[in-house]
Amino acid sequence: MNKQEAIEKVEGNLMYTTTSIMGVCVNRLDVIDIIKKIDEPEKPVIPQFVADWIDVCKENLAVGLYTAMNPDFMKENSQSFDFILWIKKTSNQDIFARAWLDGYEIEKEKLYKARLKITTNKLKGYINKNTETVCLFFDNGDNGNSLYRTHFTRAELEELNVWDNPAFEIKEVE
Repeated sequence: MNKQEAIEKVEGNLMYTTTSIMGVCVNRLDVIDIIKKIDEPEKPVIPQFVADWIDVCKENLAVGLYTAMNPDFMKENSQSFDFILWIKKTSNQDIFARAWLDGYEIEKEKLYKARLKITTNKLKGYINKNTETVCLFFDNGDNGNSLYRTHFTRAELEELNVWDNPAFEIKEVE
């Protein structure tokens, strides 16, 4: 019996929708949901740069899994040294292969807010970015307004020369 046959058998058996004194009743929808999950591997969570490389290899380079994981091939195709180190780690090779075969979910990148330390008001002094004009200014750290952003990735803060700058206090946001 395969998954589809099992689902059809459960859907066709209406006696499980009534209460029984003689035994335990199970919700038919719960049983169907459990059957659907059988043999469906959990998709691995991978960083964005890994997802980008998988997409490039499959869609543009038309190479197989073995070639895509080859550090020499990665070097030839301008992949970063950090990525090559990442792929050389055995556990990451397994993750990469599972992502290649089963699909993947992209790891959410951590977000941070940066406050200029010299401001006297602890609620002000946060970097804000106007989403329309891309202008930067200092104000509160709320991210509630769609016109302004106060949460940034590490790469964005590094580009602004804020990440390692002692004049700024960096806080991770959830």
